[in-house]
Amino acid sequence: MHAVHQLHQYRKSISTTTYKARGQRVIRCQLCQLAKQFCICGIAPKQEQVETTAGFLLLMYDTEVLKPSNTGKLIADLVPDTFAFLWSRTQENPELLSVLNDEKWFPMVVFPQEYADDDRKVFTNQVTFPEGKRPLFIMLDGSWREAKKMFRKSPYLDGFPMVSFDAKKAFDKGTSTQLNSDDSLVSVGQLSPVGQDSRYTVRKTELEHQFSTAEVAARVLDMHGESNNAQLLDLWFDVFNFQYQKSVCQRNKGNVDAVENYQNFLDNRYRK
Repeated sequence: MHAVHQLHQYRKSISTTTYKARGQRVIRCQLCQLAKQFCICGIAPKQEQVETTAGFLLLMYDTEVLKPSNTGKLIADLVPDTFAFLWSRTQENPELLSVLNDEKWFPMVVFPQEYADDDRKVFTNQVTFPEGKRPLFIMLDGSWREAKKMFRKSPYLDGFPMVSFDAKKAFDKGTSTQLNSDDSLVSVGQLSPVGQDSRYTVRKTELEHQFSTAEVAARVLDMHGESNNAQLLDLWFDVFNFQYQKSVCQRNKGNVDAVENYQNFLDNRYRK
């Protein structure tokens, strides 16, 4: 069990009522939260095979961790150093602050650049950090309205630089290239080309060009220079997106080749 699984169990333990998400009658796997017959835990990435210097801290809005459709858990499936905490506007969390203040980390808030103050450092193409430290990407996990609230009302995050990308500028729809820091196009290899639109079809997004938490994390890993891990997370997201929709009463808009693409990537990556 990773940090998001543990947080999910904790949040359920303090609930006074049953959280009634859509699809509440579906019998779900307690880990991946998919319908049991479509569980993906058996093909989940093996963390011990993932080489990364990055860490992620998921700051989750109160009920977000209870939603089966949440994609933050996909990051924790892949990245060993993933932390997950419930967000509170009024209550200080010493464990959260301890992670943020740990000298080995260089925390950065992943959020659109347009919300940054004029004097705030924003990384928009490539992530850099001091020697001897590791990047800790802080993801505000919730609906867009909830994420904005967390950004505005979390003063302990104000001093950290931000990481941002503009999907409308950074990705050419229908291709697998993105803009480099000098505005030249560079290949992202097998990274699933998202174009100007998210592939997240489990929920309706509030804004055009809005991505799921896992999709954003894949972009961030690519900016960090870990293109293989970015590809793996992107493909793992496709698997979740497709398998999740098998148990809903609507047309499956996911990638029918998702599982095959993901497993082929793993075979090629770890082939000896």
